[in-house]
Amino acid sequence: MSHSCSEKANVLYALQEVNKQINLKFEHCTGVSQSRLDILHQLYETGEMSQKALQQQVNIDNAAITRHLKQLEERDVVSRRKNPDDNRVTFVKLTKSGHEKIGAFRNEKARFIDEAFKDFSEEEQLLLSKMLERLKVNISAIERS
Repeated sequence: MSHSCSEKANVLYALQEVNKQINLKFEHCTGVSQSRLDILHQLYETGEMSQKALQQQVNIDNAAITRHLKQLEERDVVSRRKNPDDNRVTFVKLTKSGHEKIGAFRNEKARFIDEAFKDFSEEEQLLLSKMLERLKVNISAIERS
């Protein structure tokens, strides 16, 4: 039984390592992190929206969304403005430059995904997807003791 448990631990460790590599290589290849691409994609799809709504849509914490938006604003990819009727609300939208860059980011993401799954058959991709989904469900069900 310990061998089986050890093999399961190796699988989880391998998944963690793959996740680290994905994040590093993805950002290196595309020039933008997955979180920032999610933010840009959401703004591309919806146009201007409140920072709070954006944070909820991309499911990241308040400090992270503020940090990402500040850096994207410095790169002239997004702009922020206060709501004139309620100074507590900040609106965010893509700049003209942001609209131009989102296409390139999406193309790089597609290329990255194609490269990552090179030599995987469609059946293997589907099987992996189903297995990872089952693992995700199991992990979600784990309660803290």
